[in-house]
Amino acid sequence: MPVYELRALAWPDVDALPGERTLAILPAGAIEAHGPHLPLGTDIVIAEAMARAGAERLSRRDLHVLLLPALAYAPAPFAAGFAGTIDTPPGVTTASVVAVARSLALHGVRLTAIANAHHDPAHVKALRAAVDEVERDGGPSLVFPDLTKRRWAERLTEEFRGGACHAGRYEGSVVLAERPSEVKRDTMRALLPNGRSLVDAIREGCGTFADAGGPDAYFGAPADATADEGRDTIAVLGAILDEAVSERMRL
Repeated sequence: MPVYELRALAWPDVDALPGERTLAILPAGAIEAHGPHLPLGTDIVIAEAMARAGAERLSRRDLHVLLLPALAYAPAPFAAGFAGTIDTPPGVTTASVVAVARSLALHGVRLTAIANAHHDPAHVKALRAAVDEVERDGGPSLVFPDLTKRRWAERLTEEFRGGACHAGRYEGSVVLAERPSEVKRDTMRALLPNGRSLVDAIREGCGTFADAGGPDAYFGAPADATADEGRDTIAVLGAILDEAVSERMRL
């Protein structure tokens, strides 16, 4: 079945879709610092890549898939001290995601899946709150494969699993695969590895990248990033999204 970009459709096109075989995918990212070498929109790039890869898989399951415009603004307190970062209240994210799911459900699209690539704890908590709210009211289904959970994280790269994965090899590889012109390659190659785990830093109570040991807003090994690894990662992210949706729809 086809994959559609919602923004490109006219309303009768959406009205004609079979609701019981149609789902929507919402990419969720942020505008925040990703080292001196990656764009502020890195999380959006990754979320959109995950959404497209998942949509391609789901469309082969006889489903119509609507790709929604990305949720670009998010809570980003860890990066708030860096120029260009936009840090919004968590409640805004929760309300927006709930409203998207409910709006689509009014027109027959009963399931929305979140392809999230922004893992600031405040943002992840806001997405979880959205899922809880939708589940409580018995309305549409909201599927969120939370990559910070072990079940999904263990399928991703060693750097991601270790927690030193902000603007490092993991994220840099995906951006190299998707938007190579937006990577400052000379700068990236010159960056020394930063093995400090954000997961450990969060457990220790750190609330900013600087406090966590990332004065330049990166963790991991940026210089080791490759487009090939990025393409492999995108395929895994798509498979995760496909699996999470398939389980909910009992395909």
